[in-house]
Parts: sequence; C-alpha cells; structure tokens
Amino acid sequence: MEFSAIHKATNSLADSHGCVHFSFCAENARCAHVCLFDSPTGVTETRRIPMSRDARGTWGVDVAGIAAGRLYGFRVDGPYAPADGHRFNPAKLLIDPRARRITGPRIWHGSLRGYRADTPDDSEPDRSDSAPHAPKCVVVDPSFDWRGDAPPRISWDQTVIYECHVKGLTRLHPGVPPELRGTYLGLSFPPIIEHLLALGVTAVELLPVHASFDEERLVRSGLTNYWGYNTLNFFSPDERFATPGGDPVREFKSMVRALHAAGIEVILDVVYNHSCEGNHLGPTVSYRGIENATFYHLNPADRRRYADFTGCGNTLNASNPIVRDLILDSLHYWIEEMHVDGFRLDLAPALERGRGGIDPSFSLFTRIPKDPVLAGVKLIVEPWDAAADGMCLGRFPDGIVEWNSRFRDTARRFWRGDAGQLGELASRLAGSSDLFAGRSGGPLAGINFVTCHDGFTLHDVTAHEKKQNAANGEDNRDGSNENFSRNWGTEGPANDRSTLDLRERAARNLLATLALSQGVPMILSGDEIGRTQQGNNNAYAQDNEISWLDWRLDSFRRARLEFVRKVLWIRRRYPMLRRSGFLSGETAAGAGLRDVAWFRSDGAEMSHADWTNPASSALAMMLHDSSPEANAGRSGNAGITMILLMNGGGDRVRFHRPNEVPKGDWTQWPDTYSPVDSETPERIDFDEVWLEPYSMKLLIGEPA
Repeated sequence: MEFSAIHKATNSLADSHGCVHFSFCAENARCAHVCLFDSPTGVTETRRIPMSRDARGTWGVDVAGIAAGRLYGFRVDGPYAPADGHRFNPAKLLIDPRARRITGPRIWHGSLRGYRADTPDDSEPDRSDSAPHAPKCVVVDPSFDWRGDAPPRISWDQTVIYECHVKGLTRLHPGVPPELRGTYLGLSFPPIIEHLLALGVTAVELLPVHASFDEERLVRSGLTNYWGYNTLNFFSPDERFATPGGDPVREFKSMVRALHAAGIEVILDVVYNHSCEGNHLGPTVSYRGIENATFYHLNPADRRRYADFTGCGNTLNASNPIVRDLILDSLHYWIEEMHVDGFRLDLAPALERGRGGIDPSFSLFTRIPKDPVLAGVKLIVEPWDAAADGMCLGRFPDGIVEWNSRFRDTARRFWRGDAGQLGELASRLAGSSDLFAGRSGGPLAGINFVTCHDGFTLHDVTAHEKKQNAANGEDNRDGSNENFSRNWGTEGPANDRSTLDLRERAARNLLATLALSQGVPMILSGDEIGRTQQGNNNAYAQDNEISWLDWRLDSFRRARLEFVRKVLWIRRRYPMLRRSGFLSGETAAGAGLRDVAWFRSDGAEMSHADWTNPASSALAMMLHDSSPEANAGRSGNAGITMILLMNGGGDRVRFHRPNEVPKGDWTQWPDTYSPVDSETPERIDFDEVWLEPYSMKLLIGEPA
C-alpha cells in the first residue's frame, strides 16, 4: 500500500497544479486529517483536510494544488486506552511515516507528551496542541540531475569500509569551506575524497542520517543525540547535515553523486529496531499516535508498556506486515531514489522478534537477499540486540554480512598480552570459519573491526583501561566496562617517549592484524590519525571536540596515517589476503605448499598442546597462493608465500624458518616495532628472525 507524500508533478516546482497523495494504515482509528502549515513553528494549521478510510483500515486523500515545500502533518483520533495498547490523541501532530523530508523542531517539549504529566500515570490524554513544538513533514519534488550516476559495485573482496559521522568527519577540517563543514556537501568536498582514496577506502559507512530526535533527558542536560540512533523517520535525510537553508534531500544526493564519481560507495547505518518515541512515557510524534499496537511490540502482560529488546524503550514490531513493508520500502527508497549502495542494520535480531523470542519464520533477513532491488547491494547487520538471547553472530542467512565482534575482542586481548589467545587468534586471522562456515562468501561473510563508533577509539584502546564518560551525564554508568584495552603504564595522556612508543606499536599491531586478516576490514574514522575521545567509550551525546576529528597532525599522527595507507596497500596488492573461500590447510595441485600452516617460533608445526598452552604468545602463520590471479604476469606456478610473525608477549622471540618454507630472499613489509617506509621495503634472508616484544612482521616471498 502507498503511504508516500511526494510532489507528483512531472514538470517544474513552479507548477501549482501538483497533486499529493497522503495515506497511512490505522485500523483502530476513528478519523484522521492532513494538516497543512505555512511555517515550521506554525501554531495552527492553515488547512485541515479530512481523510477517508477503506475496508482495510487505510486512510487516504488526494490533495491538488500543493507545491513542493509545503509543510504538513497528520492528526489521528481514536481510543486513548493504553491498557489496550491504544494511544490515539488528535491534539498531537504526527509525522507521516513515509515523509521524504522533515523540518522544524526536533527536540523535547512537554506538549509532545500524549498523556497528562500531572496524573500519577499515563492513563489520561494530554489535550494541549503539540503543533507549535512538533516537527513537520515537507512535500518534496523528487527530480534531480544525477548526471549519469552509477553505483561503483565494488566486490566484497575489494571492499574497505570507513565508518564515519557526517558532521564529525569535516567539522574541523581546514580544507573544507566553513559553510560546508559538518554537512553532506562537506563530506564529499575534494580534500575529504582525496583523503579517503589515499587511505585505500572503498566505502563510507555513515552513522545514522535518517531524521532523528533528541530525548528529554539529553535536552534537559544541554546535550544532543549526536550519533542519531534515535530515529524519527526512515525516509528523510537529517536536516542537521544540510547547509543553512539548504535542501537535505538534494544535498544528500549531491554527496552520493560526488562519492560515486570517485569510486566510493555509500553505506547507511539504519536503525529500524526502535523509534525515538521511547517507552510509555516518551513523546507522541508519529507511530505511537498513528497505530501504537501495530508499530510496536507491547508487553503481553501489560499492554501499557513496551517489550524492549533494544535498550531504548521500545522495539518496532517487524513481525507485523505493515511494519515489515515500511522497512522494505524504506530500503528500496534509499537505493532507487537516493542511490546508496548498502546498509548496516543496527541491532538486527530485534527485527526478528515475536512473542516467543527470535522467530525466523517472518524474518526480514530471509526476504532481503531475495528481493530484486536489495539483492545486489551490500547488506550488513549488527548481529546482536539488548536481550539476554540477543547474540546471533554467525546465525544470519546467506547474503547477509555480519559485524564480527569476536575479531575485535580477540585482537585486542592478544595484543594487550592476555594468555591463551592463540587458537582464537588463528581463527580470526583465517576468516572465522567457526562462525561463517557454509556461507557463499566464506570469510567475506564477516566484517572485521578493532574499533567502531561504539566504544573506545584506537588511541583510547591503548591509553585507557577505565572509561571516562562523566560528560554524558549518567555518572559514568553508561558504556561498556570491559574494553580489552591497556594503557601501557599510564592512564590517559602520557608524555614520556617510551609509553608513547608502546602505545603506537600496540595501535600498529591492531591495524596490521585488521588489514592482513581474511574477511572485510572496517576502520573507524579518525583511527588513522590517532583521534581520541578522551577516554569516553560512549560519546553518543558529544557534539563537540570529543567526537570531531582533529586534522592537525604531529609526527606520531603522520606516521600512523602512513602506516595505515601501507597495510591497506598490501592488502589491495595481494589477493591471497582477500579470499572468498576458507583456507583448507591442504596442498593445491602442483603448488608444493599448503595454503595455510601454523608454526611455533622454533619452526615446528603447532600441536594441540601448543594451541592450548596459556604460556604461548608467539605464532607464525604461513599463507601460500599459487592461483593464476596471484601469479598474473609471472611464469610457472611457484606462487607467493607470506609469513606473518606475531609476538604477543613481553619478551624478545627468535623465529626460525620452518623446513616447509623455502629459503631465499624475503621482503619484510610492516614491522610494527620499527616500521619501514612502504617505498623501501627491507630485504632479508629468512633463516631466523628476531621479533621484539608486542610486535609483528610480515615477510613476503615472490617468485622471480
């Protein structure tokens, strides 16, 4: 069914005869109106147009003579009976669930409550008009000159993802004009694109750009929901990231067009699992007032309250066909009309929830890969939600790629010196077949990361063992208490060179592990230049220097940037680091070497006792590739051999060449203890190699 409110005129915006179709589904409503406004903060509407209901419970009306730019909202009347799951209140102006643009106030105001705050509970409706303080929908003209834009269609094996925030990436960048900093247009300005390309990034994954809403607690504390994981509408690009007075729809499209022209894909982090309306005491701004019992999972024991699998007060009920179709249509819209290349679905298991828990029988995730519009785009999930049974890593169907939190935790634990990590580390380096066996993409079914928006930055992983979240106003209770981090002797800022060197080495270890592992790597924006959040591991409310990238580079930060470019260049150069099938440990026909083998520092092959020995902290991983792709331009099938040497302990270790590994000259690429310049790799005779504490080396042997 159609819910849209798009300016349907096929000619210019000046056409005063355009027609807009308004509709939504509310089976339990008694009447509904479209309300038109001239000003985003208008006290009363200029027109109130009644809508009619069909037999299926769909309310609709066609209105002629509305030009693009006109503001509107819905009022819906029906029973206010929270105990039965109904919260209709015609005094509250409501956002169209399928509006293409939102404007006006999007912060808390008391009139947005659907209930009387002076009563002991939410049993009495509040009759004050919310329109002066409510956001408004905007009728849009969808026309745009895409200038032949086409999606880059970068294969998963070539993909390197850069997770970033539209504002935070550019707010302090000196090469972006001041009027464009923090905007869609700023993100696609030439210096930003040049930085991404030089880094080796193929896709930006944008923190939520759907129109969002600031919670009451944050407003009262003088904070904002900077990250945007508090969605108001699933079709509207957030006006926060438009230039002053600019059109967020057109500017978002311009950003995508520019990034595509540079060969960079655009992936959106989308939050379909809950809405900004919160728990039963939250605002009534859209879904709650249209059909509360349809849009949300209600607590079966008390329908006044919500089943909260997200930790955000409510959970969208994707088991309902109306909600499921809304989500699918939103995904379609962002692909077909906004030209994005993929999605990362936040707290994805919450979208599979039914009364009995996670129920794949109505799952979005069995439909999405088969959808003709969605089948060709990148589909990523965060494979957990906030419920006790919410960890679903490795359980999503073929065609869905998952964030691999096991990779993050293992890499951090090994490189901070935890005992007993070798077996787990080997699984992560080799592509996590224990998690993704049977998936068509093999290792490419997992997104590897060592940091993301949620948690410490890479700098803070090496500088803080305790979170510093007081600025969030929750008495440091928020954010994870277990970060698998190490401060290397000093908590927080340090000035002595030895501590700084240890921290930088630890960061290089994590970055090299990320780049040289099987799977799809994702880098957190700013990690390549040492961004810090001053120990805040939950900076969702920090729209300030805590979250914005500081582009001023000292010698440490410049060296970090060059190191990231180097390891990503190596990944790009060697296909054996980007396999679509799992390593077998077997010898390919005529190859002479196994595709993977694991050795102790003395050159002997790892035994079961070695894998389980908690005192073991050194490991050599041999990779061999004799495929035609690896040997392009070379004669014979001798293939390329890599040896990744890792020392996760505090003592210097001597590695001996395993008998299986051929003698000869080897090229030493990243040495995280004293990294060499990528233009002048060191040549060594690999018979024995010393590895300093907490460091790694990559040796590459190529046939002549």
